[in-house]
Amino acid sequence: MQALAVDDLCAQACATAQLDDFGSDSFREGLAHYCESVNAEAQLNDIGVAAIPGTVVASLVNRLKVVDWARRHPEVAHERIDAPLVVIGMFRAGTTFLSALLEQDHRNRALLRWEAGDSVPPPTPDTLHTDSRIDIARIGGDMLEQLNPRVRAIHHEEPDGPTECIAVMSQDFKSLSWEAITNVPSYGRWLLGTDQTSAYEYHRLVLQILQHGGARGRWTLKSPHHAIALDALTNVYPDARLVLLHRDPVELCGSVCSLISALSATFSDADHHAYIAEHWTAMLEESIARIDDFRARKPSFPILDVQYDDFVRDPLTTVETIYAGCGGDDVRSVDPTARAAMSAYIAEHPKGALGVHGYSLADFGLDRREIAARFAGYVERYGVPTH
Repeated sequence: MQALAVDDLCAQACATAQLDDFGSDSFREGLAHYCESVNAEAQLNDIGVAAIPGTVVASLVNRLKVVDWARRHPEVAHERIDAPLVVIGMFRAGTTFLSALLEQDHRNRALLRWEAGDSVPPPTPDTLHTDSRIDIARIGGDMLEQLNPRVRAIHHEEPDGPTECIAVMSQDFKSLSWEAITNVPSYGRWLLGTDQTSAYEYHRLVLQILQHGGARGRWTLKSPHHAIALDALTNVYPDARLVLLHRDPVELCGSVCSLISALSATFSDADHHAYIAEHWTAMLEESIARIDDFRARKPSFPILDVQYDDFVRDPLTTVETIYAGCGGDDVRSVDPTARAAMSAYIAEHPKGALGVHGYSLADFGLDRREIAARFAGYVERYGVPTH
């Protein structure tokens, strides 16, 4: 394959968007590390060779459009992103389903998959779920699931449904999304060591633009990525309300390894099982360590702990608990309209409706007892039920 090169990718994006101002150069270092890591480590197959450059260019194109929109509409800088409710993890602990439930409440505003990737012009209240760009996003998602049907059962997102914040942060090239689709150890090491503030500042700019379109509400956001960057997150959103979902780490490790294997196998035929097992289990440990460190340094910053088992057993009561714990002055309970919408969503989306996600630690050379021992401190500190 032709090696990925920062200047070439930027030139392609500029030609596509007919724009040339990326705003801050904060994205360039991450993009450079990613290009180097893909070139040396990812072992892309033919699909990857065709798809990954285009994915990078698409991220750069949206960044160009976002910066241009903000320049032409300086009033967006005055948009306040007040007390967003941010679900910060853990990996594979029900964050996707929780985000979907929160989005059923008309008082909330989720970041939708289609608008995260094609943000301007921002949607209006009338076009939030009818914009023609939704169909374009649907085609892209359907193509990925056709190439790799396992993805549908493991991590399906509707084009007009909630998505993870990393879909926007990837446009500053500080995002676990790049690691999820390509096995890039060098980029991963760089990401854990870099200041991610610029990614959150860019993320805030995108939310300001989207909110300025008129589709408003209390932002409900999510990504396990936030666990590794809590200082950057809370510096940019100092009044954020944080929710931390906990799940048996034996299940977490097996599920996240299965997800990453499915995603990256679309773009590489190489056997990355050993790397995935080592890296993503370590990433879970690092996430826990960084959360514990943040809490030790900033004990007054509230983080609401929620058990996955409680959420699965009684989703609506869990949402009530979240609202009571961090709902804000205007959202303290699930009103009857929201409760009815959430109940309908639960009924219409039973577990396994899109296929069964089967996985085994043994597939990745991991031992159940060793993983349990490795995370025993986490389980004890947070009272996490194990199975």
